[in-house]
Amino acid sequence: MSFLRRLPADVRKSLATERGERVLAFAGADGGYVVATTLALFLSDGTRVPYETIDKATWDEEGLRLITTDGERRRERVPEPRLLPETVRERVNSTIVVNKHVVLPGRGGVRLVARRRPGGEVLGWTLVFDDGLDPTDAGLRALAEQALEGVRRSMGV
Repeated sequence: MSFLRRLPADVRKSLATERGERVLAFAGADGGYVVATTLALFLSDGTRVPYETIDKATWDEEGLRLITTDGERRRERVPEPRLLPETVRERVNSTIVVNKHVVLPGRGGVRLVARRRPGGEVLGWTLVFDDGLDPTDAGLRALAEQALEGVRRSMGV
């Protein structure tokens, strides 16, 4: 594992990893390193972002744009991402148990997403409403919850 030797020892030691968690990929970023492990993505400021909480991760010529399931947005400048994009994509996708779009009567639709921690149990469901729909609308939420219950029953999750 010669690539691990290039990740500075002080960076590796500073990562708040769990027992058995391993480094998969890393790249230099402005202000430090971005490190992908088996369970989470560590940002250059040391923030640990578990894969099951990443809603969207995109890469461009500047680096990483990250949106978490609670709506937090982060930006990391990563000039040479190396294997990070592929690793993050694979790890985030591995947390998705169900990803189904359901059309709601006369109102657009909702994406129902069940996520789990890598190798763990289903943690919960996220409702992602189509653009232009108000997720705080009680009637709309009721329809979405009804659709969710149908999907849960049909898939056994």
